[in-house]
Amino acid sequence: MPPATDSAPAVPQPRVITGRVLRTRSGSVSLRLQGRAVAVSVLLAGVLLAVMGVTLTTGDFELSLGEVLDALFGSGSGAADFIVNTLRMPRLVTALCVGAALAVSGAILQSLTGNSLGSPDIIGFTNGSATGALVVIVVLNGSMTQIALGALAGGLATAAAVYLLMLGRGLQGFRLVVIGIGVSALLLAVNSYLITRASWQEALEAQAWLLGSLGNRLWIHATTIGLAVAVLLPLALLLARRLSMVEMGEATATALGVNVGRTRAALLVISVALAAFATAVTGPIWFVALAAPQLARRLAGTSGPALLSSALMGATLLALSDLVVQRVFAPALLPVGTATGTIGGLYLIWLLVTESRKSRA
Repeated sequence: MPPATDSAPAVPQPRVITGRVLRTRSGSVSLRLQGRAVAVSVLLAGVLLAVMGVTLTTGDFELSLGEVLDALFGSGSGAADFIVNTLRMPRLVTALCVGAALAVSGAILQSLTGNSLGSPDIIGFTNGSATGALVVIVVLNGSMTQIALGALAGGLATAAAVYLLMLGRGLQGFRLVVIGIGVSALLLAVNSYLITRASWQEALEAQAWLLGSLGNRLWIHATTIGLAVAVLLPLALLLARRLSMVEMGEATATALGVNVGRTRAALLVISVALAAFATAVTGPIWFVALAAPQLARRLAGTSGPALLSSALMGATLLALSDLVVQRVFAPALLPVGTATGTIGGLYLIWLLVTESRKSRA
């Protein structure tokens, strides 16, 4: 006979879905809107516009908002045109797209794994991209374009390796996190070994890339990550409804007509591709993918994955971090990855302490 307990076992709380549903006349297309989530998205968009304005108008050569707008529309002076369209705008667009890509990648992984630590930083996809880039730098002595392609190949190869290790048992959340952490540790050791085998010049170049930076980013970088986000983000938003159903549990999602296996696989590919493209353009920028989705979800108060709010939060966080390292620490050339790593490390400590208290409650 089992021993008596003082308290009843915990009962999972039912998930409450709120919001207003808008449908077409035929009913074939519908959209659920939550007032708080919409308000948070509008607020984040406003903050983002303010950060963009400050970034484009301040610096060593200050410009008025009118001069910036004239330069953007092709009627500015030569100096303003060079400062805005050659120096500041490509860097800003790259920051916005990389931040959005990392945040959506993290939001998808956290939703699929049901774990706050489900992030490309933790699972190892970012380290895989770093390994691909280091192989090009140290072994192949490749150009910047080849380094970016190597990072992209490394991230995708890491995802394929993790998938093969899980083959036959499905993409289970906790198992994905545990295997990913192991693969990440293995790749980190490989990265350290590659740096020890490099010449001092190659080692300096590799270490600079590993810090993650938005410095010297041109329109080719902004265009590359912009195209990736333009293709992959709409696909993620189209699958957001299925992702919400998968969060309810495999049995519930299957009963609602969702092919859970295919949905998880498709979303995992989108998540990995977003993180790989972002890392290929700037190097590894830590903790944006971890922190942005959770901050967006807490602010929006949504019951499902808030992909659009996460994208706006990621873009805002990275653009604001880059603005701070440019203006506060000038003339020092501090990589933005250093700022996000410092802030993200503190956030990770707070997250682990909070989760530990919840598990003991």
